[in-house]
Amino acid sequence: MSEIDKMPVIRKPLFDLLDELGINHTTHEHEAIFTVEQGAHIKARLPGGHTKNLFLKDKSGALFLVCALGDTKIQINQLHKHLGCKRLSFGKPDLMLETLGVTPGSVTFFAVMNDTENRVQLVLDKALFTHETVNFHPLENTATTAFKASDLQVFAKAVSHEPIIMDFAALAKP
Repeated sequence: MSEIDKMPVIRKPLFDLLDELGINHTTHEHEAIFTVEQGAHIKARLPGGHTKNLFLKDKSGALFLVCALGDTKIQINQLHKHLGCKRLSFGKPDLMLETLGVTPGSVTFFAVMNDTENRVQLVLDKALFTHETVNFHPLENTATTAFKASDLQVFAKAVSHEPIIMDFAALAKP
């Protein structure tokens, strides 16, 4: 299979799925953003919870997509204890492309739609649900798509990814 055959789902199919599910969404175009810090000026203009997304792999090969608020402290070196897996590290870009159909900088909650083999366990920060609206890249880091936090689980279930909801704020307390 060539790299082109493995290219990610692009925005139109994503937006079509959101529409089919009755999930209202708004997308704002911007320059490419690769880190939470780089996007600070964009976030200042957009209401709602802004996010970070981590693609992780444990020592046995289990894969996780952690979606949290951008300012959430996630102790990756301790997270395995709460997920019941082996020690975690960041997944390699080629594995990310293979399983989620995205490249570094474009990792997003929406990428679980590309994981048709259900290799990736979705983990959502409980704090995401404290915002009416949440913001994620629409499979590429040159835009941000806003939608209701209450639709996170609707989307996840529609693409066969039952999420684990974790309270990272509680885990960070001594």
